[in-house]
Amino acid sequence: MRISPTILVILASVLAVSASKPHDSHALNSRRHSKIFVRSPTLSTINTTDTKRKRCKARHPVSKTTSSAKPKVTTTKAVATTKAITTTKAITTNNAFKAVVTPKPDPAKALINVDSSCGNVGATKQTTRTTGPNGSIDWLNCGLNGGGWNPPYVQIDDLVFVDLSAAINSGKGAFLPCKAFVQYFYKYGQKYNIPPIMLAAFAMQESSCNSETVGGAGEQGLMQLTKDKCVGAPGGNCRDPNFNVETGAKYFAATVKSNGGNVLAAVGTYNGWFKGMTYAKATAAARTSCCRCQQNCDYLHQFFNGWLQNVDAYANTFRLGKYFNLDVCNY
Repeated sequence: MRISPTILVILASVLAVSASKPHDSHALNSRRHSKIFVRSPTLSTINTTDTKRKRCKARHPVSKTTSSAKPKVTTTKAVATTKAITTTKAITTNNAFKAVVTPKPDPAKALINVDSSCGNVGATKQTTRTTGPNGSIDWLNCGLNGGGWNPPYVQIDDLVFVDLSAAINSGKGAFLPCKAFVQYFYKYGQKYNIPPIMLAAFAMQESSCNSETVGGAGEQGLMQLTKDKCVGAPGGNCRDPNFNVETGAKYFAATVKSNGGNVLAAVGTYNGWFKGMTYAKATAAARTSCCRCQQNCDYLHQFFNGWLQNVDAYANTFRLGKYFNLDVCNY
C-alpha cells in the first residue's frame, strides 16, 4: 500500500510534538535539582566553616586552661614564701621581747670585781648579815667610822644583781609587794638606763613598795620624793606611781652622772649620804624631834646585798646590818 507524502508529513509533525514535552519536563526537574545542588554546597560550606570555627574556639579555651595552670603553681609558691617570712618575723619579735623583758643574768658574775681603794672588798657569794656579792658593809661604808665616808668607785655594770621579773615570778622573795608597779620600774629603768631591780630596790628600801607612804619629813610615795621634786605631779598628787617612779628614776640617773658614774656614791646620795659623812654626823638627828631624819648606816649593805639579791633586808629573822641606828626611834 502506498502512503501519501502528505500523511507522512502529518505523522512526523505529531511525533515531533510528543517527543518535545518529556524533554522539557526533565529539564525543569534537572534545573530544580540543580538549584538544590547549588544550595547544598553553600550550606555545606557554611556548616564546615562554622564547624571549623567552633573547633578553633574549643581548642582556644584548652590553651587558656593550660597556661592558667602555671600561674596557679607560682601563686602557691608565693603564698608559701610569704608564710615563711611572716613566721621569721614573729620569731624575731618574740626573741626581742624576751631579751628586753626577761634578760638572763650573767652566771659567771657571782662576785663584784673592782679595784679597791679601801682595803679588802670582802664579797661573798651568799648574803650574810654584814657581807654579800657586792662587798662587805665595812667596804661599802669606807671611812664612815673614821675621817668620813669615801665611797669606792663602782659602776652599774660592776654590780651583781638578779632580774626583777625572775624575782617576782618565782613567787617568793622580797619584791612581791612591788608586783603592781613592775611596769613602771621597767619602763623608766629602760628610759634612764637603770636596772629595773634598782628602782624596785629604792621603792622597797624607802616605802616597802607602798605607794601611799608619807615619810617623817614629808617624803612622798614609792620612791619617797622630797617636796621639791613634786613639781608637776598630776593633780598635785606626788604619790601617783607613774609620776613618782619616773621622777625618782630621772633624779637617780642625774645623780649617777654627777658622781662621775659612781653608783655607790649615787645610792648613798639618794638616802642623804655625802662624801666625808662620819658616823656622828649620820646619827646626829637621833637626839632631835626628827629622829628618823638621821641616815641609816646599814643602808648600802641592805640595798646592794639585800634587795638587789632578792633578799628582804628588813626580815625580822635575818636583819642585814650592824648599826641599826634607827631602832632608837621606836622608843
